[in-house]
Amino acid sequence: MQFHHHGYVSTDPRTQDAAGVGIDRPDEIPDSVDVLIVGTGPAGMITAAQLSQFPGITTRIVERRGERLAIGQADGIQARSVETFQAFGFAERIIAEAYRITEMAFWKPDATNPANIIRTARAIDDPTGISEFPHLIVNQARVLDYFAEVMANSPTRMVPDFGYEFVSLTNTTRETNSVSDYPVAVTLVHTTGPKKGQERIVHTKYVVGADGARSGVRDSIGCTLAGDQAFHAWGVMDVLAVTDFPDIRTKCAIQGANGSILHIPREGGYLFRMYVDLGEVAPDDNGAVRTTTIDEIILKANEILHPYTLDVKNVAWHSVYEVAHRLTDRFDDVLPEEIGIRSPRVFIMGDACHTHSAKAGQGMNVSMQDGFNLGWKLGYVLDGRSPESLLSTYSAERQVIAKNLIDFDKEWSSLMAAKPEDLKVPLEDFYTQTAEFPAGFMTQYPPSMLIGEATHQALATGFPIGKRFKSAPVVRVADANPVELGHHHRADGRWRLYAFADAANSSALTAWAEWMRTADDSPLLAHTPAGTDIDSVFDVKVIYQEAHTEVDLGQVDEAFLPRTGPFGLIDYEKVYAADPDEDIFDLRGISRDGAVVVVRPDQYVANVLPLPATAELAAYFRRMLLVR
Repeated sequence: MQFHHHGYVSTDPRTQDAAGVGIDRPDEIPDSVDVLIVGTGPAGMITAAQLSQFPGITTRIVERRGERLAIGQADGIQARSVETFQAFGFAERIIAEAYRITEMAFWKPDATNPANIIRTARAIDDPTGISEFPHLIVNQARVLDYFAEVMANSPTRMVPDFGYEFVSLTNTTRETNSVSDYPVAVTLVHTTGPKKGQERIVHTKYVVGADGARSGVRDSIGCTLAGDQAFHAWGVMDVLAVTDFPDIRTKCAIQGANGSILHIPREGGYLFRMYVDLGEVAPDDNGAVRTTTIDEIILKANEILHPYTLDVKNVAWHSVYEVAHRLTDRFDDVLPEEIGIRSPRVFIMGDACHTHSAKAGQGMNVSMQDGFNLGWKLGYVLDGRSPESLLSTYSAERQVIAKNLIDFDKEWSSLMAAKPEDLKVPLEDFYTQTAEFPAGFMTQYPPSMLIGEATHQALATGFPIGKRFKSAPVVRVADANPVELGHHHRADGRWRLYAFADAANSSALTAWAEWMRTADDSPLLAHTPAGTDIDSVFDVKVIYQEAHTEVDLGQVDEAFLPRTGPFGLIDYEKVYAADPDEDIFDLRGISRDGAVVVVRPDQYVANVLPLPATAELAAYFRRMLLVR
């Protein structure tokens, strides 16, 4: 964490100075806003948290509830999400309060007495060490609380607007071809307080529908969830109980003679969640299974757990759901025949555009990546940094990812519901072999205006273009501290340019750094707004092959030692050296001839280029950034 560059700070350095629309921010929603987000679930809150870092953009997020969420349904936090929390500055704190999954136990019928279950296998949760971050379990409500804190401490001082329900919207640009600064008229209704039942209209440039599986925003743009239903029901309960089941504090897949349970310990040391198999549902059930009582769910859980017993003392939450897999064919309001003709004004994300079972722990995680993907793009377009065409990449990138998720969840949920003797692949093997997908690391965006071709991928094989930037240890030269390179990628809307040096005092690195500082077509000079810090859009870092003791800061180019803030102070935290014990050049397959790795604001590798390759880098950024 860096601070003091604008003057001495004696209070919490996470609280940024109010700026732009955050100065004297009105309590009431203005009649006109830049972005209106509907829904304060994980997708909506991460989008708002990212937009809160853009002081010149008026963003409001509305929620039909009258107050914060108290008990969330989702609880699984995959490692990719924890990486994302690191970018927003609260990974360490949420790790401290969460339950950490390190192992999963598998229980099946005892061959000698099938009425009883026995433990048959254990599996390490992250067998390949794909991330330095853990797999967590924590109440969704706490995730929302942390994002709310980020928003409140941001320059825009954003807070959710509770007590507003979405009714409808009209896009005048699309329907009348009229020109308006705020073309989307959104009708809201007060759900609480003295104005309950009263409607009001908010005019906005963009709408983000993060309003769940029954999304009104989705309906307003003519999208429908299409897919199929598995006709299989599960009861889910968060409970406090006394039991003799020995793995009650270990994540378990239990496949007994009387059905299956996915057991997940919760944070705090006592609470746990069970997804209890309620069996097949008749096609003409018409939702009757959803009337299953909590007592019936507990009874079924005891049948499956035999010979162990479960004495439930307190029920924090419970529900019944039927497995269904549904997906919309687009994530914005642009019809197929309009692609390339107009840019989107309305977007949907999370459960509004993809639904699936809860047992793979993907809903909240994938939804947050939807929001992280869109948030910075809206910020760039509204801030005048990028053309509107950038917004079309959201649906193009995320719809495919949602389809992959649903395909995976169909397989996982069917395996969970199957009898052990019917499985072609043991459940524990499938869990281990597919660990990278649910952890959130199989996402790979294809070439586009944002993602470069793999022309120079061989220069950095450990940073696949289109996939998230996988961190690695380095040593910060200025203070000799060992750090994770990727942990300094904050959700501040900036691009990261990592220059991996070829050798000390090399001509290629020197030429590239000088071009970055002096050439009119370099990203720093072409796309950084006048009057802002030189690193306000691009965070440029260098990683030397030598040990930190062999790097002379006095000889490092000023491109990597920028002056920032009103006092023009030097930022010394952009110069790194390879860790001799875990050399990043070896770990990530980086050519000893050097390379430049370009990383998007949402932490995905956008391009890999050789040193100096100045023309290619300039051309790449001209595709998506406007000259300032």
